[in-house]
Amino acid sequence: MKEIVVLSGKGGTGKTSITAGFAALGARHLVLADCDVDAADMHLLTAPKIQTEEDFYSGKTAKVITEGCVHCFKCMDVCHFDAVLHIDGEFVIDPLECEGCSYCYHVCPTNTIEMLPRLAGKFYISKTRFENTLVHARLGIAADNSGKLVTKVREEAKKIAEEQKLDYVLVDASPGIGCPVVASLTGANFVVLITELTVSGFHDLSRVNELIEKLNLKSGCIINKADINNKMSAKIKAFLESKNIELLCEIPYDIRFTEAISLGKTIVEYDDGILKEKIITVWEKVKKLVSK
Repeated sequence: MKEIVVLSGKGGTGKTSITAGFAALGARHLVLADCDVDAADMHLLTAPKIQTEEDFYSGKTAKVITEGCVHCFKCMDVCHFDAVLHIDGEFVIDPLECEGCSYCYHVCPTNTIEMLPRLAGKFYISKTRFENTLVHARLGIAADNSGKLVTKVREEAKKIAEEQKLDYVLVDASPGIGCPVVASLTGANFVVLITELTVSGFHDLSRVNELIEKLNLKSGCIINKADINNKMSAKIKAFLESKNIELLCEIPYDIRFTEAISLGKTIVEYDDGILKEKIITVWEKVKKLVSK
């Protein structure tokens, strides 16, 4: 089983659209993992039917037990996050402000503060309309520890792929270089980089590549909207060559990508021309590269 991660340095490059196209082509030979837990949207193109749903807990949050509280105000005095509120003569904890540091718990003289597991999000295992399994999640509002949730998604996806003896785990990673991206990349077999011909696209591509180099991962790059800026195209190609990153494919700008998304379809379903051919060709190329 090989793990392929699709990654971009910034949002809006077409990463999820291209990943969904790969998922449609790979069908029953892969498990799809949506590791963009802060803004998961793979379900919009795969129409999954949820089979398993569970709460995801990470970190702690404080709760004041009203009975026994002597109103000493120590909890409010020590809270650096202004999470302890005094309302109508009672102390309550604002769950959006509480960081779970336990300072209030430790200074409470009457032991009337308890630390409870924090509900950080939801975790799902679903079946897509392509008949492959989608492992995905949704991080809660103001919740942190997205890296832990990404790790859970990846581990479950790999477990399912191994149990079913499938060929690939296909990961749609978060954009950028933050904690959830590191959690998506560690131990992957191949990284597909998606970039676009803008100044920010080039800058973020170079930052992502620094991370990939540190993790010693193999990678290739797809240039999306490849016909909108010839000068930037030459700059990015020179960068790829200098870093020994294979140019996997150049995809021209085409409104049909947007039209496909608006209909909830992947580009390989919506288009019968050059766009579909390019996605098919690059998917076959990625499979060959990941097997080397």
